[in-house]
Amino acid sequence: MDYDLYFLGGLLASLLRFVFLFGFAGKKRSRASMEVKTNGFVKISQNGILSRPEIEEKTDVIIVGAGVAGAALAYTLGKDGRRVQVIERDLNEPDRIVGELLQPGGYLKLIELGLEDCVEEIDAQRVYGYALYKDGRDTKLPYPLEKFSSDVAGRSFHNGRFIQRMRKKAANLSNVKLEQGTVTSLIEEKGTIKGVQYKTKTGQEMTTYAPLTIVCDGCFSNLRRSLCNPKVDIPSCFVGLVLENCDLPHKEHGHVILADPSPILFYQIGTNEIRCLVDVPGQKVPSVGNGEMANYLKTVVAPQVLDNLLETDISAIDKGNIRTMPNRSMPASPYRTPGALLMGDVFNMRHPLTGGGMTVILSDIVILRDLLRPLYDINDASTLCKYLESFYSLRMPVASTINTLAGAVYKVFCASPDPARKEMREASFNYLSLGGICTSGPVSLLSGLNPRPLHLVVHFFTVAIYGVGRLMLPFPSPYRILIGIRLILGASGIIFPIIKGEGIRKTFFPVMVPAYCRAPPLK
Repeated sequence: MDYDLYFLGGLLASLLRFVFLFGFAGKKRSRASMEVKTNGFVKISQNGILSRPEIEEKTDVIIVGAGVAGAALAYTLGKDGRRVQVIERDLNEPDRIVGELLQPGGYLKLIELGLEDCVEEIDAQRVYGYALYKDGRDTKLPYPLEKFSSDVAGRSFHNGRFIQRMRKKAANLSNVKLEQGTVTSLIEEKGTIKGVQYKTKTGQEMTTYAPLTIVCDGCFSNLRRSLCNPKVDIPSCFVGLVLENCDLPHKEHGHVILADPSPILFYQIGTNEIRCLVDVPGQKVPSVGNGEMANYLKTVVAPQVLDNLLETDISAIDKGNIRTMPNRSMPASPYRTPGALLMGDVFNMRHPLTGGGMTVILSDIVILRDLLRPLYDINDASTLCKYLESFYSLRMPVASTINTLAGAVYKVFCASPDPARKEMREASFNYLSLGGICTSGPVSLLSGLNPRPLHLVVHFFTVAIYGVGRLMLPFPSPYRILIGIRLILGASGIIFPIIKGEGIRKTFFPVMVPAYCRAPPLK
């Protein structure tokens, strides 16, 4: 009898326990449905718990965007065994007039990521340096590649072909899912990004979750303001043409003309195609539709073009396939957001004159890969966020060197009525023409082979001092001394604001930033 009572009591207790747990789970599910949209996020109530679909268990990283940054990152993380879902608004081949020149430093990063074959079979052209033109004079600026294998050089190509090759390589990995869709918002729960909402190609609303969401959907991102403090400057616009069936004077070199009012670029993007980029200062450019742009190119630009390219240039203008692209620059100012990370042009841009953008992106991916490799579990968003703060510090020496150089070179290479700025421009051309360290030093910085901020500052002010020295010959008149002083002050006024925007401490003393020294979280 006693045993029967014990048995019935245990059975009743088990039944009550089941009812209690079932009711508690039902309350969880009802609370999880309370969602409020705010500031580009899907905000979950503070006491809410998400009831997530099975996809969460299958995805480690969501990547928003499959351009150069997103495609390369997807392959890199997928190759390391991460389960990656990539959402890209348009999987057709992109057609852009920038992102067509990969510097040697960027090519080395491409090799490090195992993506060097992506410049094959797209008619990519090798680039071994630059030819610089000013007032009828020219000088060659070769890349310092003596210490590298014969395969290491710059590459120029059609941007879209390069991206499609990387997308295909990433999609071939079984643990990478590449999907066409438009991300409409980030999903936030208690201050942590848990995933994204997006529309598929057919317009279906979808939600997907992962411990880490990496946003790299480019300069037109609608998610940027949720994750960083954008301070975008647009100093100029590029006007792009394609010249066909003609040759550049210096084979396998990019050509830069120090024109008035600003530089003109030529580089080969295919066997029979040369890209011409005309920099037009300011945000407002002549209209393409009503013929103002064609007239500007013929009357202002064409007379300054190299003689052997003039006829082809005029022909390209007459064909009417004129493209424009605003040149943006923006220092990196990300918010600390658990569960999310920014990469690429979505949070950091520089003037494209020096062609350093892809080098920065690929360098960033190498840094992030190395940071994530020791982590077996990335589900603790708070701990992961603190650890990944070091990414924003570790990237600065390379990124800030290339960013600062791009901004400084653009300002120095533009024409100016100011006598001091004219002298700085002339001094830059003459200094680069000297050869030896005067050529190889600046070009190693430009090419991404020596991304050291201190070396950049040293060479920049060496050019300024060289310009002052020229002014003092044959004898230092009061006027020349005044111009020399203004030259030094002008040089300081160019480079120091750019460095300040990048962050002095992070640029020159990254080891002093606390996040830099953090060890990987314990397993």
